[in-house]
Amino acid sequence: MSSPFTQDQRQRIDAAIDELERRTAADIALVVTRVSDRYSLYPLVWAGLAALAVAAITAMVRPAMPARAVILIQLSVLIALTLLFDWLPIRLSLVPKRIKHAHARQLAHLEFAAHSAHGGPRHILLFVSLGERYVEILADRETHALAPEGTWARIVSDFAATMKSGRLADAIIAAIGACGSVLERQSAPIREDAG
Repeated sequence: MSSPFTQDQRQRIDAAIDELERRTAADIALVVTRVSDRYSLYPLVWAGLAALAVAAITAMVRPAMPARAVILIQLSVLIALTLLFDWLPIRLSLVPKRIKHAHARQLAHLEFAAHSAHGGPRHILLFVSLGERYVEILADRETHALAPEGTWARIVSDFAATMKSGRLADAIIAAIGACGSVLERQSAPIREDAG
């Protein structure tokens, strides 16, 4: 799969990550995946249902048609639709949204576990699954607790809105900046009033 980023966009994202890690000592990872699952069963199930429907309609409309001809029609429909439904945009449209998001969420958590297994105390993962149109930001427990209630949800919401407008690289860079703001605000020293 070709990268969803141009060379310039990739350099801007890498620079934003490097700057955040330098300023905050946090480990930030970015995972952008084409799809979170193959969903290989869905084309076959939908093609099978369509083939059964075509065979039933054929049998009702032309009851005198030989069974062998009906079976050939059914197999032809099954093969043609399985190939058609296996095309990624159609395949993804056959999968219910909640299933797609569940698979994307599961992959995000697996990636977070893999990235946070080695290294420092603060971990943040920005996860994007393009096919599912799914965005998630995961942080370790301590980092997550740094932000007031709703902050992470707002960052994800802004991230998703910018991504939907077709500006994936800008969405990622803005999310990195927002995560940095959370980390820097909480690590800044608290000043006490002299009076």
